[in-house]
Amino acid sequence: MSVRIALTLAGLLAAIAQPSLGKPDAHQMDHAAHMAQMEKPAPKTRAAMPPAVKPVLVRFPTQLRDHTLSNMRDHLLALAEIQERLAQQRYDAAAEIAEQRLGMSSLQLHGAHEVAKYMPKGMQEAGTAMHRAASRFALTAQESSIDRDLGKSLATLATLTQTCVACHAGYRLR
Repeated sequence: MSVRIALTLAGLLAAIAQPSLGKPDAHQMDHAAHMAQMEKPAPKTRAAMPPAVKPVLVRFPTQLRDHTLSNMRDHLLALAEIQERLAQQRYDAAAEIAEQRLGMSSLQLHGAHEVAKYMPKGMQEAGTAMHRAASRFALTAQESSIDRDLGKSLATLATLTQTCVACHAGYRLR
């Protein structure tokens, strides 16, 4: 997920969490200015450009590669559906999606054992971290259905999303 998409989703979630009636407040105006600034290209200075990290190319058999990419697309869809359920304050539904499609309960569904044979250790660890983060989010979302604390759910969802970003930054399938 690109930074721009992540920021846009974060902005949408913030707007949903605190809907505004009437004219925009100072925070919304600051956000609009920030988003306009994000549209401008970043300066090409050494300080603004972190050192490039080349992702590790991981070779999978073609059929397994296609299956894995399909699973990753479903992971993105699941994240979108989770965000939609959170916006609707359907916390238990968000938890169910997270656990069944991303969490530790989803390992057999995704054929994780077969895929892991082709992954370097770091990629295996990143995948396990994602599945565990999804299960932690599911628990937090269930708590939010009781205490209505959306902040905790969003924080654990951010951690989950960061595991995806880290893996995609570090590895590429061939």
